[in-house]
Amino acid sequence: MRTTILGLLVLTLMSATACGRDIDLATSLQVDAVSTGWFDAGVVDGKKKLVPAVSFTLKNASDQKLPVLQVNASFRRVGDADEWGSAFLTAAGSGGLAPGAATGAITLRSQLGYTGIESGPEMLDNSYFVDAKVDLFVKYGSGGWTRVGDFPISRRLLHR
Repeated sequence: MRTTILGLLVLTLMSATACGRDIDLATSLQVDAVSTGWFDAGVVDGKKKLVPAVSFTLKNASDQKLPVLQVNASFRRVGDADEWGSAFLTAAGSGGLAPGAATGAITLRSQLGYTGIESGPEMLDNSYFVDAKVDLFVKYGSGGWTRVGDFPISRRLLHR
């Protein structure tokens, strides 16, 4: 009985240390190759729709694998504290992101945007057009969300 309890205790301690230590994503995950703009989301109810979008890569600058790396983008209109739209995806699944490795290009688009009867460039030049920005958050495993950057959305059309 005593051997069994001691064995379980050792196994528990080994499992806890195998999970690794917590990683500060704000300093250990690099957001690279950031590009922003307005994506042509097609025609909705007879009007052209433009939505804000951001593309980037993530690089693991830590010495540990980051399992189940997830990304959340929160889009806001400049001057407005409320979230306008969002997008979410898993950047690295159960295989994780190895130390020193980078993801491929990740693109996140808001589901909300502007609609109009003008062309895309005319919509961007409209005097009522309000610029937007995006806040990026990441988390790995079962940890909490960490803000890793905020970026203005460029007033340019993105091509598919």
